[in-house]
Amino acid sequence: MTFDSDRVVNVIGHINPDTDSVCSAIAYAKLKREITGKKYVAKRAGQINAETQFVLKKFGVLPPDYMGDVRTQVLDIDVERVRGVPEDISLKKAWEIMRTDELQTLPIVDDSKHLIGLITIEDIAKSYMDVYDSRIIANARTPFRNIIETLEGEMVYGNPDEEVESGKCLIAAANPDLMESYIEKEDIVILGNRYESQLCAIEMGAKCIIVCDGAMVSYTITKLAESKGCFIIKTPYDTFTASRLINQSIPIRFFMKSEALITFGLGEYVDDIREIMAKKRYRDFPILDWNGNYFGMISRRSLLGARKKRLILVDHNEPSQSVDGIEEAELLEIIDHHRIGSIETMGPVFFRNQPLGCTATIIYQMYLENGVDISPDIAGILCSAILSDTLIYKSPTCTETDKMAAEALAKIAGIDPQQYAAEMFAAGSNLSAKSPEEIFYQDFKKFVVGETVFGVGQITSMTQKELEDIKGKLLPYMQKALSDHDISILFFMLTDILHASTELLYAGNGAKELAIEAFHLPEDTERIILKDTVSRKKQIIPAMMNVLQEE
Repeated sequence: MTFDSDRVVNVIGHINPDTDSVCSAIAYAKLKREITGKKYVAKRAGQINAETQFVLKKFGVLPPDYMGDVRTQVLDIDVERVRGVPEDISLKKAWEIMRTDELQTLPIVDDSKHLIGLITIEDIAKSYMDVYDSRIIANARTPFRNIIETLEGEMVYGNPDEEVESGKCLIAAANPDLMESYIEKEDIVILGNRYESQLCAIEMGAKCIIVCDGAMVSYTITKLAESKGCFIIKTPYDTFTASRLINQSIPIRFFMKSEALITFGLGEYVDDIREIMAKKRYRDFPILDWNGNYFGMISRRSLLGARKKRLILVDHNEPSQSVDGIEEAELLEIIDHHRIGSIETMGPVFFRNQPLGCTATIIYQMYLENGVDISPDIAGILCSAILSDTLIYKSPTCTETDKMAAEALAKIAGIDPQQYAAEMFAAGSNLSAKSPEEIFYQDFKKFVVGETVFGVGQITSMTQKELEDIKGKLLPYMQKALSDHDISILFFMLTDILHASTELLYAGNGAKELAIEAFHLPEDTERIILKDTVSRKKQIIPAMMNVLQEE
């Protein structure tokens, strides 16, 4: 597998991030940057809970940015940075840019870089073939500077920034007597070096005379033109060539497409834009940046080079717990301490899974194995994750390795584990102001056994009173959560840290019966209290899965 050093690898936890999920992502991203010098960035797949907010603030660590979907986006495509051009440049200038840069479509922008139009090779071709109107230069309000540029001429007299507002364009091929019958006020007259023709055009009120073949313009004609307000442009081209080229001076705004433009933003998903692109016969599509300004161009061919987002999963390995679009991402690594679920990868990945109480313990080991110093802030958040996941070493998932890691990290961070943990749990259990929905999804995970999908949430608290208050909020909400997830069974753990016990709330058809069988309770049990039970991973989920697998 080749590694593009310019591409970002996102290190991300599960969709209901707890302290371990967030802190392990931050610490592992930093470790990978230290080891490789590449771009590893921590992300979060959900809202950060109160406990984790306390931890990050305590150690001065910024929370990771949110990433709710890892499907391929426009920003994962090589967007061609075609420069936008002003609307008043000439057709000839636009053609030169497109020919030089091998473009089929040219974006047109205003001074603020907002996209205002598009012009294609086909549009320019039609402007040559379909225009027979001698007044089109005026109708298009063509600046005189465009005419000068297109004819490679020079202005003998006049204001190049002024626009042509009226009159027609014609060639003075006849004698002066006949010219008087068709030259009108404000016309542009293309002529040669004949003094009589120049004089006649000026006297008839022409707005501009274009003198061809690089002929000299006499002092008398120049002075007369100044007195009459007639501009004079001198070009090296002959009259035939000048007459053929002059329509190329028209500003592109006259032919550009400016309404119903189809644009895409950098954040849009490739799946969403592919269908739109297929329905339109346009060759190129403009891309807007995050502020709505023009950014670049893509074509249908660009989609073939779309790069999948690169991910490292921490603290989970099941698709049901992963960020949306995980099946479209390029998975590079998994660092976890949970059971191995049903995730599939296109190729081999680095997978480190250890039977420990916390993913942060594994990250700590990897710092040591790679000889990378652990800074006090990283030590603080890793220690917090271990204390949180092991419930201050009381969880049955906690191992001696977890405890040794937490104690070592606490020394680096300069904290007392027991005293600090009490502050952390107190900050995290202040749930009185939260809605039932916020509480429910603070730590919620879905599990799949065969054709059965069930969900288990958990809240921990230092006080029984707070758990009772939470229970009153959650019981009615769980019925709504059932329909939201389109699953039949839900459980929620109200875990008392001090007494190492859990009350298991249940909802859905067969939920109560599953819990009674899993924990060998009397059939008439209504309130399920599980003593010496604090771990969802090691005590709740395995017991339920054993029952479901037997069925």
